[in-house]
Amino acid sequence: MAVDTIPVETLSEEQAKAELQRLAAEIAHHDALYHGKDQPEITDADYDELKRRNDAIEAQFPQLVRTDSPSQRVGAAPAGIFAQVVHARPMLSLDNTFSDEDVQDFVSSVYRFLGQMPDNSIAFTAEPKIDGLSMSLRYENRKLVTAATRGDGTTGENVTANIRTIREIPQELPADAPDIVEVRGEVYMAKSDFMALNAQMEAEGRQTYVNPRNTASGSLRQLDPKVTASRNLRFFAYAWGEMSQMPSDTQWGMVQVFERWGFPVNPLTRRLTSVAEIIGHYSDIGLKRADLDYDIDGVVYKVDRLDLQARLGFRSRSPRWATAHKFPAEQAFTTVEAIDIQVGRTGALTPVARLTPVTVGGVVVTNATLHNADYIEGIGNSGQRIRDEEHDIRIGDTVIVQRAGDVIPQVLDVVLEKRPEGAAKYVFLTKCPVCGSHAVREKNEKTGKLDSVTRCTGGFVCRAQAVEHIKHFVSRNAFDIEGLGTKQVDFFFESEDPALMIRTAPDIFTLKARQDQSLTKLENIEGFGRASVRKLFEAIDARREIALNRFIFALGIRHVGETTAKLLARSYGSYGAFSEAMQAAGPKFGEAWNELNNIEGIGEVVAASIVEFFKEPRNLEVVQRLLDEVRPLDAEVAVTTGSPVVGKTVVFTGSLERFTRDEAKARAESLGAKVAGSVSKKTDYVVAGPGAGSKLDKARELGVQVMTEDEWLDLIAS
Repeated sequence: MAVDTIPVETLSEEQAKAELQRLAAEIAHHDALYHGKDQPEITDADYDELKRRNDAIEAQFPQLVRTDSPSQRVGAAPAGIFAQVVHARPMLSLDNTFSDEDVQDFVSSVYRFLGQMPDNSIAFTAEPKIDGLSMSLRYENRKLVTAATRGDGTTGENVTANIRTIREIPQELPADAPDIVEVRGEVYMAKSDFMALNAQMEAEGRQTYVNPRNTASGSLRQLDPKVTASRNLRFFAYAWGEMSQMPSDTQWGMVQVFERWGFPVNPLTRRLTSVAEIIGHYSDIGLKRADLDYDIDGVVYKVDRLDLQARLGFRSRSPRWATAHKFPAEQAFTTVEAIDIQVGRTGALTPVARLTPVTVGGVVVTNATLHNADYIEGIGNSGQRIRDEEHDIRIGDTVIVQRAGDVIPQVLDVVLEKRPEGAAKYVFLTKCPVCGSHAVREKNEKTGKLDSVTRCTGGFVCRAQAVEHIKHFVSRNAFDIEGLGTKQVDFFFESEDPALMIRTAPDIFTLKARQDQSLTKLENIEGFGRASVRKLFEAIDARREIALNRFIFALGIRHVGETTAKLLARSYGSYGAFSEAMQAAGPKFGEAWNELNNIEGIGEVVAASIVEFFKEPRNLEVVQRLLDEVRPLDAEVAVTTGSPVVGKTVVFTGSLERFTRDEAKARAESLGAKVAGSVSKKTDYVVAGPGAGSKLDKARELGVQVMTEDEWLDLIAS
């Protein structure tokens, strides 16, 4: 009698072990046929019978349950909340392009960075951009061990139990797969499954869902994997993270490997070599978009050769070798009911149109940014007219609202024929609506032109700026304090109780001490509670030490974003050195000013903004109180041990022949060097090519070591 016909209750342990192995393989095989190829070999009833037999054997022999068992695709619910997973390699986002010209610029930038003529010798892959949830699947010794969401790109949520319910995802890789494999792709819900789910919800008298993407995301974050399993989620593989061995040397080859391993890959992926082919494929996918059973919002282009991807490298948050070509914005008509002014943390007064609700691209839009006073008048940032003169935006106007992807909706144009009689021109405020301070448009000293943004002059006197500064301070890429969201920050800021109020960032770190000494207990206030208060204080204490770049970014200095904060941290190394240098940089053209302004990527406008921040006594007082509570960690040098240029400052000048300027800079920074734009006493090396002029003369004058490109390459290779 064959093992698969022996009654479960009479199986020996050895027979049960063999049967569970067979069932795991057979069910996985049918999963691949059903979801990957739409070619099922057995009926649903026969499939269910296989699963029932597997469950019965495991119930009798619980010690034999396999990690790749079909039953483990619906495991026990995770305890409480999802654990965090630190990605071995960051999951970065892509830059977006929106026009054929943008695509041409992207392709040209690749050739330019690599120092090659645009001769169609570089191949690109083009794949639909799935509107789903990014996922990283980690396999060790060919077994699925962890599944994590993108999260913030560095740390995601552990959703392994829920991912095991997706039948398209292999639980085990073939024997020839490397020991460590991270396959990345998109979890999504098919349109047909979404429609069926909504029909079921409506029949049961329950609220229906808004769109497949949000439904897929919510389904994957269910605490009960059985709920996830019921949603019939799907997966496309298209990228990878850590790999102990690369099975191919091209993007196209890697996608083929994924398919061979049993992962679904998108059939519309192509390998192309010219801009014309790329744009043609984009147009073809756009025509097919409505008929696809999954949502897409564009096409992703990637340089095919992996060695060229490595040379091109990354910007701060995105690769140079890839971009997402988004489909045109979705538009709708609606009415401007009011124009409100919001005050941001830098004092910027931003007009916002309050709209009659309208659905644009599956999302109900009620607000749209109007950017600034010029935009309301129909004038762009460079002073050019972007709408006809009479097409200024007024309350009561019928307007065209545009939304592309996750971009904030904006008013594109006015339907003049529908303008109501008596609609008056909008007069922009000259005083801050929050604090009453003067609102002004600053003049650019160099050009003599007015800034496009109107700003409140109240500084921290302005409550709006102060509260927005705190929201920035606790945001994900700054101090990232869980439990201090917008609602909580507003509550603490508006409180008049000394035991509760948070008016500046240092107040966050003294909150617990003030609570301990007060009769007013946060846990007794509606909306909080003992557990949430405990977690809040733990989250605050966990940030008493923080990376230097996050600390600098959190200060909210105008023009200092994440990338600039990282440049400053890497250049100065410690907060003490940074602060001392910024306060010394007050007189322009002094040594400290020149050092700041010479950092590659920091121009005069940014440098001036940083110096102004450190000239303001109130800012210094707040920062000092903050330093009494937290410690910024010295910047880490993330380079290969033994790099001969770690911490060295290098200037490239002249016409480089062995590599492009961008490639030289990227390579130097990857080895821990600092790339400066001009020569100073602190410069360590000047790499001079043909045609080097004043920078070479300055280096010789200061006694800075000058080397050729070949000598530089020999140095960094040593």
